[in-house]
Amino acid sequence: MKVFLRHCLILLSLLTGLGGCSVSKFIPEDHYLLDAVKIESDTKDVKASQMRAYLRQTPNAKWFSLVKLPMYIYGAAGTDSTKWINRLLYKIGDAPRIYDPELTEEARAQMEQAVRNMGYMRASVDTVEIRKGNKLKVRYRIHAGEPYTVESVSREIDDAGISECLRPDSAHTLLEPGMRFDVNVLDQERQRIVQYLQDRGYYRFNKDFITYQADTLLDTHKVGLTMRLAPYRRRKEDAPGPHRKYYIRNVNFIFDNDVVDLSPEGLEGMDSIRSGGVDFYYRDKLYLRPHVISDYNQLRPGRFYRARNVQSTYNALARLNILKYSNIRFNEILQPDTACLDAYVTLSRNKNKSIAFEIEGTNSAGDLGAAASVSYMHRNLFKGSETFSIKLRGAYEAITGLEGYANNNYMEYAVEAGLNFPEFMFPFLSSDFKRRIRATSEVTVKYNWQIRPEFERTVASAAWSYRWSRRRATHRFDLFDLNYIYMPYRSETFNEYLDEMDNRNPLLRYSYEDLFIVRMGYTYTYNSSGAYSQKTARRNSYSIRFNIEESGNLLYAFSKIVNRHPKNGEAFQMGNIDFAQYVRMDFDYARNFMIDDRNSLVFHVGVGVAVPYGNSRSLPFEKLYFSGGANSVRGWSVRSLGPGGYRGDENSLDYVNHTGDIKLDLNLEYRTHLFWKLNGAAFIDAGNVWTIRNREMQPEGLFKFNRFYKQLAVAYGLGIRFDLDFLIIRFDGGMKAVNPMYTGRDRYPIVSPDFKRDFAFHFAVGYPF
Repeated sequence: MKVFLRHCLILLSLLTGLGGCSVSKFIPEDHYLLDAVKIESDTKDVKASQMRAYLRQTPNAKWFSLVKLPMYIYGAAGTDSTKWINRLLYKIGDAPRIYDPELTEEARAQMEQAVRNMGYMRASVDTVEIRKGNKLKVRYRIHAGEPYTVESVSREIDDAGISECLRPDSAHTLLEPGMRFDVNVLDQERQRIVQYLQDRGYYRFNKDFITYQADTLLDTHKVGLTMRLAPYRRRKEDAPGPHRKYYIRNVNFIFDNDVVDLSPEGLEGMDSIRSGGVDFYYRDKLYLRPHVISDYNQLRPGRFYRARNVQSTYNALARLNILKYSNIRFNEILQPDTACLDAYVTLSRNKNKSIAFEIEGTNSAGDLGAAASVSYMHRNLFKGSETFSIKLRGAYEAITGLEGYANNNYMEYAVEAGLNFPEFMFPFLSSDFKRRIRATSEVTVKYNWQIRPEFERTVASAAWSYRWSRRRATHRFDLFDLNYIYMPYRSETFNEYLDEMDNRNPLLRYSYEDLFIVRMGYTYTYNSSGAYSQKTARRNSYSIRFNIEESGNLLYAFSKIVNRHPKNGEAFQMGNIDFAQYVRMDFDYARNFMIDDRNSLVFHVGVGVAVPYGNSRSLPFEKLYFSGGANSVRGWSVRSLGPGGYRGDENSLDYVNHTGDIKLDLNLEYRTHLFWKLNGAAFIDAGNVWTIRNREMQPEGLFKFNRFYKQLAVAYGLGIRFDLDFLIIRFDGGMKAVNPMYTGRDRYPIVSPDFKRDFAFHFAVGYPF
């Protein structure tokens, strides 16, 4: 390990030295390399970070904000672009940024204007150039001065209709006496008023009709602010008049996107049907039931136009998988006393059916295998955009090293089917409620048959769940999730092993018993940057995930009523099979801090607690927490850490023992863009799992407040990520730093690392958090 690190440091030093010497050949005579840019402000309300958006030229990027290695790689190339090695270094490197004084002046002027728009009307920005050899540093100094404040606010609205409409909204205004005279806030108020009026029938209203007059008081920093409303003119030569409110007259849905003439005359050759107060036009046949569309439609004939309803209709139609996209257009009908709109909604159809094949290779602890699957999808099963999918999968693996077993192969057969409804499927719910909540309902059925030399296991499950979103939050409610685990066969050798381990670890036998799990759960997810994306957010953001689930309470209550006492004095059963009873809660929080456009710092904390009770002595194996792996403490392989200070042994089934009822993950990761589609990361992880109840062979795994923090495992490492736009392929290498499974000197491998013992390599898809 020490030799490897020494070689890395030598290579880094050589690249840095070589690049530093050779980059000068790319700097023209009488020009300078832009080495650094710094922004300083003498006012805390004008943050330097806000002004970085106006920079027109920045220095070369640094890996991990430390070294300009991409520039040095570029500098290692020659000037002959016909050589392939030079072209490669050009591509993966970063060309030296040559200082341009014109771009600096442009940035200075824009910063100055931006600060003045914030209310500092006499602000100035100057630049200082610091030269050293062929390098140059630029410093922007912002002198804001005293801000101008609003002394009074008044409105001049001659349009009686708009004046009456805005009267109830006056309490929500962003303009008030005493505020700083900020042009950005004035523009926000214009946008807010436009949105308010467009949601109340004013289809033609835009922000150009709103103007401001600012009168500064003599020898003061006070401003008298007046907002004025201009009268309506369709064209400059038209006479001014009042703004008109529009209402929706007709709504027409067209199921063919090749229609050019959106008018009653242009639709005459198409078949039509009327449902829910709207008209549907189509050719050949209608591939969607009319009431499905009308339930998603927010444009109601006879009601005033609302921009919010237009966007809601777009969002609702986008949830129908059978539709590729939709487009809404309006035709105006102006009469002396009324103004109305005819809405035309064109719908483009998606592919109805699709089929896909997958082939994969597997490697489980050196045992090679292969798997294949075929899946079929129908996006409009009952002509209501219901999505039906079914997937068949088969796998084979050649298992080696198992003594006492006649058959050394592993086979798996699985089938999974799902049906998704684009609405809240529940009896006695009104159409208005379904339209407001905009939920999807999903029913899934799975069957998995595993045949191993040690045992044969069948896992069957069925679930009904709901999912809905509001702005940046997503909700999921699992009404019921039934899992049935059946073990029809266990070999004699495997039974002997379970008997041997029964006194030492009862959890192992419990993990291979027949079991019923009937659970109900709720999951809340919030992302401040909007919809989830594999890509790193380009601004500061955070995400929250909370999950709670319970299992077995209804079955337990029913069993108590029927039997009063558990079978054999141990546990209640359903169909002669024990059922699980537990409650489990998880919480995850991740925060992304953007340092600049190439570097970010991400912090993550994850906490989980699960409590078995009543009918269960322990959680089902699938519900137990584990630590280590690509998304946890990356110095350990998956299911190899904990609980607490438990060390374990070399037994192949010891992964069952590395589980717990409590989990804590703490992660800090520095992410940087390297070059091309490659990103890098440096991370520090800490965490572990613990048990709530004492296990005889794992007393050091019991959670105790006075020692759990001493049992936190710590790891550090580096990672490489391939950003392929549609997914992230991740490689992480972690080293143990603090190992609670050992004592003495071995407890701190960061002091004397053993690469074979302390290194773990991980391959994964997507970011860990």
